[in-house]
Amino acid sequence: MTAHFKDRLATLAFWLAAGVVVAVLAFLLGYIMFHGFKVIDWKFLTSEPETIKAGGGIGPNIFNSFYLLFLSLIIVVPLGVLAGIYLSEYAKENALTRSIRLSIETLASLPSIVVGLFGLLLFVTALGLGYSLLAGALALTIINLPLMVRITEEALRTVPQDLREASLSLGATKWQTIYKVVLPTALPGLLTGIILASGRILGEAAALIFTAGLTTPRLNFSQWDITSPTCPWNPLRPGETLAVHIWKVNSEAIIPDVRRVADGSSAVLVIIVLLFNFLARWLARRASFRLTGQ
Repeated sequence: MTAHFKDRLATLAFWLAAGVVVAVLAFLLGYIMFHGFKVIDWKFLTSEPETIKAGGGIGPNIFNSFYLLFLSLIIVVPLGVLAGIYLSEYAKENALTRSIRLSIETLASLPSIVVGLFGLLLFVTALGLGYSLLAGALALTIINLPLMVRITEEALRTVPQDLREASLSLGATKWQTIYKVVLPTALPGLLTGIILASGRILGEAAALIFTAGLTTPRLNFSQWDITSPTCPWNPLRPGETLAVHIWKVNSEAIIPDVRRVADGSSAVLVIIVLLFNFLARWLARRASFRLTGQ
């Protein structure tokens, strides 16, 4: 067997593997869209879910998903970026740093159902938050924080050392170098971490079943008293997200149009995740072009 033949054989194997992945993804997306897209209309996207009769929508669930995404990101992103900066720029290679990295990797491998049960014990019960969006956001922080820390660390390590040395030679302090030079250069990588964390937040269900709850009070969008249980912006109210709604409809719903609601909700969730990823990657490319000209 010649080297040229081996090279062609390996190339063919790579193409076949990539083709299988693309085919499976296309089949899943096609199946979900074929069954769910015909259900989607304005009434379905804006109306309240029903518990007994047919014709319910997913309006509050979409709002809860995006509000929970916002609550989670304002906790995950600052903590993850700061921890990544410490590990990349300040931490020395010693036993403490190795134990921190081991803890991060262990935390990243925890099943989401375990994090949900931990959130039920700590956030819902011990801290007295009850089933709430805030408890769900804290549980999702535990899930996504290791990812954000590692991606931040790796993004900062890709910044050339020459840039740091040039900044320091001009009289900048270490923090000024990190803030003015390193972070802007690593911004595309940081945005990638935010995209990955956001996708997991939008699609997470297991951890939220035990923390954010399975119900949503009737929301009044004209209510601005954040302490009111009907205020949409109240983080201490329960909130059923779209992913949790799909699980609930498929597992225990008694409405007559279960299949219709499940198919439509699944299609909407896939469309939201795809649009969010495309938009975030477009913003990342624009930011990279403005900063590097490439």
